[in-house]
Amino acid sequence: MKILRVLLVLGLAMLSSCSAPPSYATGPKIKVLIVDGYSNHNWQLTTQLLKDMLGPTRMFSVSVSTTPSPKSTEGWDKWRPKFKDYDVVIQTCNDYNNSGPEWPAEVQQDFEDYVSNGGGVYIFHAAENAFADWPAYNDMIGLGWRPVSYGTAIMVGSDEQLLRIPPGQGRATEHGTRGDAVVHELGDHPIHQGMPRAWLTPGLEVYYDTRGPAENVTVLSYARDPRYGENWPIEWTVAYGQGRVYVSLFGHVWADDTDPESMRCVGVQTTIIRALQWLAKRPVTYPIPTDFPTATQKSVKPAKS
Repeated sequence: MKILRVLLVLGLAMLSSCSAPPSYATGPKIKVLIVDGYSNHNWQLTTQLLKDMLGPTRMFSVSVSTTPSPKSTEGWDKWRPKFKDYDVVIQTCNDYNNSGPEWPAEVQQDFEDYVSNGGGVYIFHAAENAFADWPAYNDMIGLGWRPVSYGTAIMVGSDEQLLRIPPGQGRATEHGTRGDAVVHELGDHPIHQGMPRAWLTPGLEVYYDTRGPAENVTVLSYARDPRYGENWPIEWTVAYGQGRVYVSLFGHVWADDTDPESMRCVGVQTTIIRALQWLAKRPVTYPIPTDFPTATQKSVKPAKS
């Protein structure tokens, strides 16, 4: 009886080990800091969905630094995230339309130093709208949600050549109806290696006329804007000092969302994980799933029950 009990325990342990998801990490876990606290999007749910997405990979150690907001909130004067302790920072704060305050000057300087000295930053969806009056932030993101008078816009021509639109020409940044869109990849970036050149994703907002300094920008993908039928960047990277910045329009999470398709898309989840590896300057090892979307077929994980 005692032997049978031991065998049962060993069997359960082996079953548990076999059912655990594989780890694709190379070296120590990637230390990720999510910075949140305010946005015109649902920042609380965004943070939770990101943690739920990254945790099962066993590749990341995820921490959160929540900005005390508004400035009158207790702790604002002492809020000092230690960016340098992390491999990658996921920036989700967005002060657009008075959603929240600018970061304290000391935090801004720490963030600039972190990136220029080699840190990796993921500008997550609405964070591309943020901090229009912070010059270094505009340099870091390259393109953002800005008025027509601000900076250069980059459009993708029908031949996939990049067209630069000078300040004052074109339109202010906006987007048409959110919905299904085909993502077209440009170049052969490590984040995308092995993915289909075109794939369908749900709930995407295609921003048109994103504007900024537009320097040191590499456009990784584009999609067609449903309002004007033009092609605009969806993902891009920016070299800032020794650091890497990745900007993406994926991951729209609105106030009334609970478990949006935009975050359950297999293509989006795969891209986020691989982008974090690249930002951390690690080999991009996370595999392309067999159920990755195609140009005509979405692939969305089931909603939580």
